[in-house]
Amino acid sequence: MDYKKIISNRHARFIILRLLSFVPDKWMVQLQYWIKLKRWPNIKHPRRFTEKLQWYKLYHRDPVMGVCVDKNQVRSYVESKGLAHILNEQYGVYDRAEDINFEVLPDKFVIKTTDGGGGDNIIVCKDKAKLDIPATCALVNSWLNKKDINAGREWAYTRMAASRIIVEKYLEDENSQEHGLTDYKFMCFDGKPQVVVLDVDRYTVHKRNFYDTDWNNLHVGSDACAIDRDIVKPKKLNEMISIAQQLSSDFPFVRVDLYEVNGHVIFGEMTFYPWSGYVQYEPDDFDFELGKSWKCE
Repeated sequence: MDYKKIISNRHARFIILRLLSFVPDKWMVQLQYWIKLKRWPNIKHPRRFTEKLQWYKLYHRDPVMGVCVDKNQVRSYVESKGLAHILNEQYGVYDRAEDINFEVLPDKFVIKTTDGGGGDNIIVCKDKAKLDIPATCALVNSWLNKKDINAGREWAYTRMAASRIIVEKYLEDENSQEHGLTDYKFMCFDGKPQVVVLDVDRYTVHKRNFYDTDWNNLHVGSDACAIDRDIVKPKKLNEMISIAQQLSSDFPFVRVDLYEVNGHVIFGEMTFYPWSGYVQYEPDDFDFELGKSWKCE
């Protein structure tokens, strides 16, 4: 069941979710799982990775997770691991868009909110001269403080501070001109990266492949198209694996997102509930295999 086709308006979906906020989390995650994957999850004795993510939402409570999902506060966590050198350059953090001094910004930059995710709440400006600043400010302000809408009942996001606006450096390299940046997402269990999820063409026809840490294509399908071109093993793969190990060592599971830009590794974000656990993998066995790496307790 594709609920987005049934209710195509995102704002309308949020209104419905707000009206359903009285439904207990345990019931809601099971209902959403059933709607999206056409089966009921086993929460008591989860075996699938997607089931264990629902368990994670309901039962795992670590205050540090609330820091790590905040796109500004996570910088302090990265720094605490001795990895300040992988952080992207920030131009400023603001409470309101009107506080941004657009005159001093470079021609290219990115605006996002501290609680945005999944490609939402982001503006990629490649030419400041063409930017409608009043319209941009109105749009960005509309993104703030939507925490009351916890669509996936993802506990860590309820621990965040009030949302703020981040303006940061626009990342690009010789390959990003045509396809955008390549996003390397490391699925890590108890500090050990097991799978690399490769995302390309995020703002055109989004494509995704899954690799092991030796860069063997696992030929796993998901809710994005398979990549239709050869992707060579990144030069900084071993360094990225080491960084993912350091950043994930405190958690039973976390996905660590990194970029390789002009020979440098750049931190993206940390995600505890990737795709909210509502993904049908092909083959289905991959869901169980990934689940074996995770000890829920």
